Amino acid sequence: MLSRRGFLGSAAVLSGAAAVSGRVQAAAIPEAATTETATMQPPLYPSSGPDYQPVVTLNGWTLPWRMNGDWKEFHLVAEPVVREFAPGMKVHLWGYNGQSPGPTIEAVEGDKVRIFVTNKLPEHTTIHWHGMLLPCGMDGVGGLTQPHIQPGKTFVYEFELKKSGTFMYHPHADEMVQMAMGMMGSFIVHPRDPKFMRVDRDFVFVMNNYDIDPGSYVPKVMTMLDHNLWTWNSRVFPGIDHLVVRKGDRVRVRSANLTMTNHPIHMHGYHFSVSCTDGGWVQESARWPEVSIDVPVGSIRAFDFVADVPGDWAIHCHKSHHTMNAMGHNVKTFIGVQKRDLGRSIKKLVPDYMPMGSSGMAEMGEMEMPLPDNTLPMMTGFGPFGPLEMGGMFSVVKVREGIAANDYKDPGWYQHPPGTVAYEVPNNAGPPPRRADPAPSKPSSIDVQVVKPRQHGGHH
Repeated sequence: MLSRRGFLGSAAVLSGAAAVSGRVQAAAIPEAATTETATMQPPLYPSSGPDYQPVVTLNGWTLPWRMNGDWKEFHLVAEPVVREFAPGMKVHLWGYNGQSPGPTIEAVEGDKVRIFVTNKLPEHTTIHWHGMLLPCGMDGVGGLTQPHIQPGKTFVYEFELKKSGTFMYHPHADEMVQMAMGMMGSFIVHPRDPKFMRVDRDFVFVMNNYDIDPGSYVPKVMTMLDHNLWTWNSRVFPGIDHLVVRKGDRVRVRSANLTMTNHPIHMHGYHFSVSCTDGGWVQESARWPEVSIDVPVGSIRAFDFVADVPGDWAIHCHKSHHTMNAMGHNVKTFIGVQKRDLGRSIKKLVPDYMPMGSSGMAEMGEMEMPLPDNTLPMMTGFGPFGPLEMGGMFSVVKVREGIAANDYKDPGWYQHPPGTVAYEVPNNAGPPPRRADPAPSKPSSIDVQVVKPRQHGGHH
C-alpha cells in the first residue's frame, strides 16, 4: 500500500542542496510514500497541469507528489530494503522508499521540483540526477558539489526541469557499494506540449547486475565482472512483469543501464525506431530502424513501435548469459561426454546425484532439482508449449485485440489462429504437402530418403 498522508501540507522554501535545518518543522517535509510489493502498480495520471501519458514501471510504481505553490515536492528515503527477485528468492539491498530500484519520479518540462532526500542508511549518501540540466550545486556529487547526507539527515534539491526526456537517479557517494546494493531509479520528464512524442503506452525499467552466492541474501559488492544475476528493476525472469499492449497502440520502451557491461536489447516480431537517449529526443528524420538496440553502460535508450501484430513476443538482452539465473562460472562443459558408468558409481555414494550436461543444458529447464534456500534455478519458466529455459533479463510483450485503454492486466497466453504454429513432421513422412497454388498446376513428385543418424560418441 502507498502511504499518502501529509501530501496536502505545506513545505518550507529552501535553496540549494542543503540540509533541512532545525528551524524547519518536521511537518513541513512531505511524508514519504512507500511500498514493498513487487507487482506493477497503476500509473499516476495528472490531475492538473499539462496532460501526458504516464509511464508504467515494470514491477514498480510512480512516486506521488504534492504541490506547494508552484513547486512539485517529492520525498525519497534512502534505506535498507528487501527485494523479491522472483518467487523463491529475496535479497537484502539498499534502495528508496521500501524498494530497489526506487520509485519512478515523473514530472513535466518546465516544472519546478523540490526533492527531499532522507538518509536511513548506515553511511552517508547523495543523489545524482543523471542527465539533468541543473545548477552545479544540485548535481549531487558528494564532496564536490555538496556535503554528504549523513545518516539520519535530510537534504533538499531544487531545480527547474529544463528539458523533457528519460533520465535516472543514483548515488554519487560510495558509488561502487551503493549501486551494487541496488540504489537507483528512473526520472521521466514529459514534454510540455502534450502532443509532442506522445505514445499510448510507455514502459520503463532500469538494468542492474548482482553477484549473490546461492543460499545467501546480500550481494558481493566487490565483484567487477563475474555477476551471476542480471535484472530489470531488480527482478529476474520469471519474475519480470509482462508488457501488455493493445493492438494498434503506439508503444515506447525506455531502459536505463547501470550494470557493468552493455546490453543489446532485442524484441521479437517488430522493427522499432530509437526515439530517445539520456541526451534527449531523436527527431523523426534522424531515427533508424532496429530489432536490437545496444544500451551502453551508464546510458539510456528508448524505442517506439506500433503494436500491429498480435502475439506473445519475447523481449530480452541478447547476451545469452544475461538470460540465465545464478550462473556458476566454473562449471565444466560435458557435451559429448558419456557419464553413465560414472553416474552409477557416484549414485552409490550420493543417491540423489543426477549426471547432466552430456547433451546440453536444456534438461535443466524441465527438472525441479533441489536447490539451496533462497536460490533460483539457472533456467526456469514455463509457457503454453513447455519450458522456456530462461532467466535474468527476459520478458514478453503481449499484443492483443480488445484490451481497454490503460488496461495492463495480464491477458494470459496468446491463442494462435489455426495453422500459424510451427509443427512436427514425422521423419518418415517425406516432404510436407504443398499449399494450394493460386492457379491449378500439374503436380510434381520428389523422392526423398531420410536416414536417421545413429548415436555415436554421445552426440545425437
